[in-house]
Amino acid sequence: MFTDSPPSRSPILDAIAVIGGLVATVAAIVLGAVLAVIATFTVLVIGLVSSLMIGLAGLAGRARRRAGVPGDDGLIEARNLGGHTWVAYGWKDSH
Repeated sequence: MFTDSPPSRSPILDAIAVIGGLVATVAAIVLGAVLAVIATFTVLVIGLVSSLMIGLAGLAGRARRRAGVPGDDGLIEARNLGGHTWVAYGWKDSH
C-alpha cells in the first residue's frame, strides 16, 4: 500500500517552479525597494514641512513682538451692571 519512492514529477515542471520562484523573489525585492524609496521621500517631505512650520512660527513670533503689546491702543474694557451703570477696567493713573 505504501511505497518508499516519491511520486515521479516532470523535470519541466520543476524548472517552471524554480523560474516562477525566482520571478516572485525578484518582484518582491523590486517592490520592497520601491516602497523603501516612497517611505524615504515621505519622511523627507514631513521633515521639510515641519521645518517650514517652525520657521513660520518663529517669524510670526518675531512680528508679534515688533508690533507691540495688544490691548495697548487706548481702549478700556467696560461691563454693564444693569441699566445705566457701567464699570470700566484698564484705567491708568497716568492718563
